[in-house]
Amino acid sequence: MDTASRPLHSPPAVGFDAPFEMLHACHERVLRTLDLLLRLQAHLAAHGADVQARDAARDILRYFDLAAPEHHADEERHVLPRLRALQQHALADRVQAEHRDMDARYAAIRPGLWALAQDGRVPATGLWSAFAALYRAHVALEESLAYPPAAAGLDGPALAAMGAEMAARRRAP
Repeated sequence: MDTASRPLHSPPAVGFDAPFEMLHACHERVLRTLDLLLRLQAHLAAHGADVQARDAARDILRYFDLAAPEHHADEERHVLPRLRALQQHALADRVQAEHRDMDARYAAIRPGLWALAQDGRVPATGLWSAFAALYRAHVALEESLAYPPAAAGLDGPALAAMGAEMAARRRAP
């Protein structure tokens, strides 16, 4: 597992001037991070908590501690209100409920990842696959059902305002 050759947090090729493209790029990053989580699970079984495993745990923690919450905030501030305005309340409620479920599942696996990253203790990994499966299904739901209607009909000024808010929130202390 060579995490050095594939930086986990390289900046996406798109910027906040294209907010839906940025959301798609975030999904690509979350899928890569989930792949890393599952590769780490197999790596631990074969090699234990070596340096590569500890580095991978740090990368996973960094993504889900920092980037994933910002991504969910982007969706809850910009995608879900659009869905509700389009009378797609059930879809918006489902996306929001899945965010809460994923947050809770991450909270359950985070202490083990932290222990691995900090002291090399091998964590229980039994919940990792279910977390990854839920997140993958959630990404597919958003890509196929939530983003298209939320993006439809947004003009340049609306997209610019969305991107500006996303960028400003990340710059805030």
